[in-house]
Amino acid sequence: MPTVQDQMGREVQVPEAPQRIISLVPSQTELLFELGLAHRVVGITKFCIHPKEACKNTTKIGGTKNFRFEHIAALQPDLIIGNKEENYREGIEQLATQYPVWMSDIYTLADSLEMMQTIGQLTQTEAAAQALVQEISLGFRGLASASVSAKPLRVLYLIWRKPWMAAGCDTFIHQMLEACGWQNALTDPKSRYPELSDADLKQLSPQVVLLSSEPYPFAEKHLADLQALLPEAKLLLVDGELFSWYGSRLRHAPAYFSTLQTTLGY
Repeated sequence: MPTVQDQMGREVQVPEAPQRIISLVPSQTELLFELGLAHRVVGITKFCIHPKEACKNTTKIGGTKNFRFEHIAALQPDLIIGNKEENYREGIEQLATQYPVWMSDIYTLADSLEMMQTIGQLTQTEAAAQALVQEISLGFRGLASASVSAKPLRVLYLIWRKPWMAAGCDTFIHQMLEACGWQNALTDPKSRYPELSDADLKQLSPQVVLLSSEPYPFAEKHLADLQALLPEAKLLLVDGELFSWYGSRLRHAPAYFSTLQTTLGY
């Protein structure tokens, strides 16, 4: 079998045309279906929800951080695709003793595009992957050309409450904020998803607070308490998938971000 290097720098022996693929990450599951590989995807996680009908009818192998190894063994995969941040090291190491496990490691848009191209190569769907990469690249270039500002908005992106948690500057979400032409209110590179107190929020004094739909499902009912803490900030509920999913869903992100810019008057 050919040996390839994954985005973590691991050497992985992958069959030339894998026919039984398991995906351990929702955004990469959606990518596989987008590339026309529905007939080859035999297992996914319980958090894989797009595309809806296809995922509903595909065998679940547990969660992203809690694999059911007996289910995986029964599926006899010849390729497993995971992600460094979303999966857990012990589980990946155990799987890698028995199966080819290719891992992505995504921090930037460039990382995500490289991942798509590589998965296209691994599954012999290079043309579809390249077309997707070109579409996404073009969309983000258009967004960048419309996002020039001498004084970008200072934005806090919340992912959790009780305690408050936000996306720091060493995350893919941070890269998406920058793609919108905004400045992340959090600047410490050592803290990727810091917990924040009410006092921390006040001290940060962001101009805009984006409340993500995932992993915590922020809704209208949560706005009042936060507005009381930050009376000068503009609060906005946002689609977390379009800020944090780094697979084929990125094709929809530039248009969505453009709408947010208009909503925020920027």
